[in-house]
Amino acid sequence: MKGIEFLLLGLAALIGAFLRYKIAESPILFGVLPINILIINVVGSFILGMFVVISMNFNLDPKYSIFIAIGFCGSFTTMSSFALQSVSLIDSRQFVLFGLNLIGNVGLSILALVAGRSIMSAVLTIIK
Repeated sequence: MKGIEFLLLGLAALIGAFLRYKIAESPILFGVLPINILIINVVGSFILGMFVVISMNFNLDPKYSIFIAIGFCGSFTTMSSFALQSVSLIDSRQFVLFGLNLIGNVGLSILALVAGRSIMSAVLTIIK
């Protein structure tokens, strides 16, 4: 890894981690289900979906992937917090909430990535 790539990775990871922390620090509840982590994972997946289309259409330098996909999205989204939240729901015997959390994080993150790709593809088609 070259010096500039290392700096881009570090800067993007710092930005992603900071934003994740700010969103996760004050609980957002949907009924009794905390959705901070869900919001983070869905938004990050949407951004990644949009970026993939931009990167392919404009044949971007790999440095952009290091910055957006690996650095920012990698540190913004959070599988470990999702896993901890899920296990906490199991430990407290909140199996329905666990199921909703599982389906929400995985399902909505995949849908967000597909939506990001679709929307960006449509936008680029209109622009061209």
